Amino acid sequence: MLQDTYKLKGKRAQLVSELKSLGIHAPNVLRAVDAVPRHFFFPKDFLDKAYENIAFPIEGGQTISQPFTVAMQTQLLDIKPGDKVLEIGTGSGYQSAILKVMGANVYSIETVERLHQTAKMLFRKLGLDIATIYGDGSKGLPELAPFDKIILTAAAPQLVTSLTAQLQIGGKLVAPVGDLAVQKMILVTRNGDNEYTESSHGDFNFVPLTGSNGWAI
Repeated sequence: MLQDTYKLKGKRAQLVSELKSLGIHAPNVLRAVDAVPRHFFFPKDFLDKAYENIAFPIEGGQTISQPFTVAMQTQLLDIKPGDKVLEIGTGSGYQSAILKVMGANVYSIETVERLHQTAKMLFRKLGLDIATIYGDGSKGLPELAPFDKIILTAAAPQLVTSLTAQLQIGGKLVAPVGDLAVQKMILVTRNGDNEYTESSHGDFNFVPLTGSNGWAI
């Protein structure tokens, strides 16, 4: 499915070792990072940067997230094979691919049309069956809810209750929440119809979530 056209497997193994040292311990997350060639999702002129533990700019003023950030969000979600996952912010498509190779059924929304089209074509080329939607991700996909897991890959000014309401009972949402300079990584678990628990997992810096429930920028 994901044929490695560059001799970069060793660099991916080094990245996996670095992520382990930073506290990523879930075996399925580490296997997915090792399995997905990040350079496929990288600007072609900067392939030498693909396996550094850094974020990197892509089209539309967006970024491909730092591998540690991708791994941390994924680990917090506790992905199981067959999980129905909503991703808000397709971006480069790298996070979507990680979720897919872990066995999730992925629905990914992107608000930047160029990124949506590029990711859609790349998924098709790589043989990844990922549902891609162009639109306002801050609203989620209520028509396809409920979801087992929801992941936001852009910074929200606050937790969006219309998104947490799209979780299954027992489902989890992970989102960076805060101001435009720094956000807390928040994990929300839905325990009942109107019962939620949340926990905080460190400081991060994401591009802003736009749309009706995002930042007005």
